[in-house]
Amino acid sequence: MALTGNSRNASQMKEQSSTPNSFPDVVELNVGGQVYYTRHATLVSSPSSLLGKIFSAKRDNSKDLARDPKGRFFIDRDGFLFRYVLDYLRDKQVVLPEHFPERGRLRREAEYYQLPELVKILTPEYLKQSPDDCFHSDFEDASQGSDPRTCPPSSLAPADRRFGFITVGYRGSCTVARDTQREAKFRRVPRIFISGRIALAKEVFGETLNESRDPDRTPDRYTSRFYLKFKHLERAFDMLSECGFHMVACNSSVSASFVNQYMEDKIWSSYTEYVFY
Repeated sequence: MALTGNSRNASQMKEQSSTPNSFPDVVELNVGGQVYYTRHATLVSSPSSLLGKIFSAKRDNSKDLARDPKGRFFIDRDGFLFRYVLDYLRDKQVVLPEHFPERGRLRREAEYYQLPELVKILTPEYLKQSPDDCFHSDFEDASQGSDPRTCPPSSLAPADRRFGFITVGYRGSCTVARDTQREAKFRRVPRIFISGRIALAKEVFGETLNESRDPDRTPDRYTSRFYLKFKHLERAFDMLSECGFHMVACNSSVSASFVNQYMEDKIWSSYTEYVFY
């Protein structure tokens, strides 16, 4: 006897409801040592993804999945970046913190989990076209200065681009007389000091970086002894900005001393540091 359309649909619904689901409603995951709790429905919200296939209720494969000593499902991937994968599965968008240095690695994780739309969101071309649609980042347009630079903006940089902190420090001093009617005598800033990873400093400042005070150090080492061959602080800021850096902190200290024991004029010395990421 042939089934009618309604009978066929009812039969299919009955078969689907009777499909055994070996996964609990709330799934406990261990991803690279990081523990996550999420709903099963979240993991299968993109059926064509790797997680959608692994945790599909149509496949009784829970016994075949790797587990850690506490019985959690184990995934041997980056546990820190998995939080953004989960965010995408929940909301179909991803929100990253400012100065996020792991964008390239997150894109590789999206490729591993077979999430093509997330891969698209994380590609430089997509960010350039619509940086604020599904993605919060420190994207900014490239500098329009006349002095061309070899450093691309950070949001358009390749996955293997170096990231990190660079500290710019400089000293200044002036002589101030007790009689404030007289003008202060300012001295030139003697040097602009650079601290940070050597390879990153060379990438930003190139030939303008004087390495004579700390020679023969490997690129992966750090230094606090380099200084710049020029004396214009604004030029250093321009070079950092053109390479995608943003200032994240600064501090300054001031001290005073008398010129000599016979005069009440004071020499004020200052040291200021700017931290860029």
